[in-house]
Order: sequence, then structure tokens, then C-alpha cells
Amino acid sequence: MATNYNDYFKKNNDNNSNNSGGNNFTPPELPNFLNKPIVWIIGILIILAIFAKPFVVINQGEVGILSTTGKFDPKPLGAGMHFYIPILQKVYVVDTKMHIINYKQMAEAGSMEDTRGGIKLYPAIGVLDARGLPVTIELTVGYRLNPKTASQTIATYGFNWEDKIINPLVRDVVRNIIGRFPAEELPVKRNQIATLINSTMQEKLAKLQYNPVILESVQLRQIILPNKIKDQILAVQVAKQQAQRVQYEVLRAKQEAQKRAELAKGVAEAKKIQAQGQADAITIQANAEAKANKLISESLTPKLLKLKQIEVQGKFNEALKTNKDAKIFLTPGGVVPNLWIDAKDKQKASNLK
Repeated sequence: MATNYNDYFKKNNDNNSNNSGGNNFTPPELPNFLNKPIVWIIGILIILAIFAKPFVVINQGEVGILSTTGKFDPKPLGAGMHFYIPILQKVYVVDTKMHIINYKQMAEAGSMEDTRGGIKLYPAIGVLDARGLPVTIELTVGYRLNPKTASQTIATYGFNWEDKIINPLVRDVVRNIIGRFPAEELPVKRNQIATLINSTMQEKLAKLQYNPVILESVQLRQIILPNKIKDQILAVQVAKQQAQRVQYEVLRAKQEAQKRAELAKGVAEAKKIQAQGQADAITIQANAEAKANKLISESLTPKLLKLKQIEVQGKFNEALKTNKDAKIFLTPGGVVPNLWIDAKDKQKASNLK
């Protein structure tokens, strides 16, 4: 049966009045709904919920790992609100966004968390080349926790899984790969080495149980060689440049000689063509003249010659009319034209046509 708290306070008030000689005290009356026990139970639960906080909100790029009495649930909790039993259970929120490790020469021993978060600085990796010479490697590695197996990874490696998986793996792979090459070949084969580091790390991570880490990228930023090797490489580069310069000069001289030879050949060919053209022109002209002479000779019939003789004789007669002292020479056979000379002026002579 429910207790009426108003009657209880009224009864106590009457007792106090009798004992105190009529000094009345009237306590405040509680609302009727507070007389119900269920209200008090709900209130207590609300207070416990506020202080115990039996829920967790997981953001994107994170997963929750539910631990029940110390045992991790293999299925991670995705983004959203999740409830759990405060005393028996606990939710660990881990980051699954991409993390970056920068291996730099200026980094101090150990690791340093970058102010932007998710970026760690480690000392540059010191390795030995194929001949045992010291080489320093600077690179950047991007990776992220596999959200599907986050519970198994945390259970196996703990929350400092990066220092137990990524850092040792990077240093081991870099040492093994750089140790295959002489120091002077490293700058030349930079891209090949970067590809080898990336592929080797992918293979080794894939062999780990639960596939704990997803490798995003490996960037080989700098290969720092000993000063002695740098000097040797510089000397080799200078020698190669000089050899290339000599080869260029020889090639240029050959090209110039070939150019002059081709020019001379072209001039000679042009002259040859010009001479051949002139010879052909003379031949054509001679053939034309011979053909014309042949045609003329074939056209000189006896009747035509007689006609020409009569025409010439007529011209002689006309000449004698104006100059009676003229002397006429007739060539044998009646060849046309004949010659006549003025007797008064023996220096003058004319061809009669």
C-alpha cells in the first residue's frame, strides 16, 4: 500500500505542535505524482544515466571496440550512438583515419606527435649500402587501421599498435632494400627503390594475422649519402658531362663536314645539270639547223635555182644602169649569189641576195 507523504508530514506536525506548546510548523506539500514509487525509480535511473553515461557516440572515421568484462567483441561498432552496461562493459573509440609517419633527420630520438594530429615524427632511418657505407633515408608513410579487424588488432597489439607494426616494419624493409645497392646507384635508381619499398611493405602487411593495417602510400623523400660518395658522384657526373660535350662537338663537326659535302655535291650536281642543259640546247639547235638545211637543200630544185639566177641577173642589170663601171664576178656553176664590186671604190663590196 502506498504511503501518503502529506498525511505523514501532517501527523508529525501535530505531534510537534503538542510538544512545543502550540508552535505550528506547516511543511510544503509535495505534488501528487511524487507519491508514486515509479516516479522515484525513474528519477533515480535518470540520475544514474547522467553520471554513469551508459552510451557512446562514435563519429565517422572512428570505430568502437566493446569490452565486456575485459573481453573485446570481434565486431566493431560503427558511427552513431551505442548503449552499453557501465559497470560490466566499456567502449574504446579508436581512430581509423589515415595516419602519417615522417622520418626526418632533424627529429629527436623517439617519436613526437605533430600539432595537427595523426602525424608522427621519427628520426631518419640510418642504413648501410651494399658495401657497408652509411646512408640516411628520409621518407613519409601513410597508413590507417583496418576498421573491420580493429578489435583483433587492439587485442593482439594493444593501443600502441603503430609502434609495434608500422615503425619496425618500415625500418626493416628500408634496411633490406637499400642494402642491395651501392650508394652511388641510389640516386639514379630512386624510383625503383621507392617502388620496391612500397610493394615489399604491402606484401609483409598482407601476411600479418587479421590484416591489421591498410598501407596508403610510401614516399621516398630524400637519400642522404656520405660526403665521400657525393664527391665521387660529382666527379663522375663532371666526367660524363665532359664526355658528352666532346661527343657533341665531334657530332657537330661531322654534321658540318657532311653539310659542306652535301652543299658541294649539290653545286656540282647543279653545274652538271646546267652543262647538260646547255649541251642539250646546242644539240637541239644543231639538229634543228641540220634539219632546216636539209629541208632547204631538198627544196633547191634546178628550176628554183634558175629562177634565183634570173632574179640575181635582174639585180645586176639594175646595178649596171646606175653604175656602169661596176665589175661583176660570176662564180662557176651559177652559184647564187654572185658578187659585184664598184670599180670607183674598190673598198666597197656588197652581197647580192
